[in-house]
Amino acid sequence: MIPLEDNTDDIIGKARRGLGYAPEVLAKQAGLTKPQARALETGEFTEEVLRKVAPVLRLGADALVRGSRKEWYPEQPGPIGGFLAFNTTYEDMTVNAYLVWDQESRKAVVFDTGADCAPILAAVKEHKLAVELVLLTHAHVDHVVDLPKLLAATKAKAWINSRDADEEDFPKGVETFSAGQSFVLGKIRIETRLTNGHSAGQTTFVVRGLERLIAIVGDSLFAGSMGGGKISYADQLRTNRQEILTLPDDAVLAPGHGPLTTVAQEKANNPFFTGN
Repeated sequence: MIPLEDNTDDIIGKARRGLGYAPEVLAKQAGLTKPQARALETGEFTEEVLRKVAPVLRLGADALVRGSRKEWYPEQPGPIGGFLAFNTTYEDMTVNAYLVWDQESRKAVVFDTGADCAPILAAVKEHKLAVELVLLTHAHVDHVVDLPKLLAATKAKAWINSRDADEEDFPKGVETFSAGQSFVLGKIRIETRLTNGHSAGQTTFVVRGLERLIAIVGDSLFAGSMGGGKISYADQLRTNRQEILTLPDDAVLAPGHGPLTTVAQEKANNPFFTGN
């Protein structure tokens, strides 16, 4: 079972930094006592403290409390024909990559590379697939680190949103696209949606043609959390709401870190989207 990417301290930290609150300002705005403020800074959360800070940080209090008690984990969708997920270790974290294919033509697309693309290549061989595309959610190193090996092995063409061109880890030898462009592999149609904020060109890929609608969301959104708004916290919240959470409730969300989830589960359990 892949752990949730963020704990309560991560969520509070992302919201606090995104809204520009210094710790002492947050404590004052939330009306915390000095002991409560010290507990908040050390991660010793109580329900009372969480319910005080949640509205200031525009987080859903009930979801925040459930998460702090580890009472929620997303129900997993089970096997989906033509879809595989890979979780590999990169430094002190794990990162996801995904493989999608048309079961008639055997044409395939890889989303991000993971820290090591060897498991992807093994699956491609096992299922007798022809990888034609590599689509990158964004240009952060943990998502593109094994791209040269993946491209050398598959001879596929890699694509990334042109808005990420200024990222330090922007990979060489890739084609660029603008959000709204579509890709087609047999019966698989892939729609691109700009879900920026974590990076300027962070893109969600909406995959249609499998037995379930799947959105490869990269670091836009995690099960029970979201990627930090490194470029714009406000944009990350806005684009997640407009471009991801408007998908059908049963759509499977495939994040760049942590477990799979669904739109319905995030609307009910993600503190960033159950508050005001």
